Amino acid sequence: MSYELITDIDRTVLAWFNGSSSLFLDQLVCGLTSPWTWIPLYLVLLWLVIKNSETTQQMMLIIGIAVLCLLLSDGVTDGIVKPLVKRWRPIYDPAVRDTIDAVPGVVETRYGFFSAHAANTFSIALYLCLIVRNRTFTLTVMAWSLINCYTRLYLGVHYPGDVLVGLCWGAIVGTGCWLLYRHLSRKFSPEIRYVSSQYTSTGYGLSDISVVVLVFTLVLGYAVIRAVVIPL
Repeated sequence: MSYELITDIDRTVLAWFNGSSSLFLDQLVCGLTSPWTWIPLYLVLLWLVIKNSETTQQMMLIIGIAVLCLLLSDGVTDGIVKPLVKRWRPIYDPAVRDTIDAVPGVVETRYGFFSAHAANTFSIALYLCLIVRNRTFTLTVMAWSLINCYTRLYLGVHYPGDVLVGLCWGAIVGTGCWLLYRHLSRKFSPEIRYVSSQYTSTGYGLSDISVVVLVFTLVLGYAVIRAVVIPL
């Protein structure tokens, strides 16, 4: 498959996702794409790890590797690949920028390959999913990651290929960091599998996971209300 064909597919698919005539959706997507909106979710995920870690060593290991996860996903994206590849974001690409439905006030760096939003959110989501081992938790954090991916296409700041590669890199980083965690955690304590209706197999309380789901839902609700009350 030639680069020209891939580019044409990228542009065609982007047209399906990019923009709308709705000011409400514009405001909603701008809110959802901002990392500040998701601070309550970040905090409750941190609380989940702290509350369900059996030892201080385990807690620090999970948090430390989570930081490494973000450093690898974001550092490679923004620090290495984007400056080397120099692929224009759609809103700056001379070939398509006049056809992009841009939202006023959205400002990004010039280059967009590949998506740091996709890599960051998917890497940390996958890393935590592999640690927690719960279907409801997995659906929640994966939804968070995919929402962030969608917002980048809607705003025209990434091509679908940027997002897809970001997801792939995030999967590699998230899986690699989990393997590192599993290897190191065995040095501190033997692997224990919990058999209980109140906990996951890795010892995370189902009631605590319900709090994560609640906070995720409340953040979405806040974003919707904000989009209605505060116009662009």
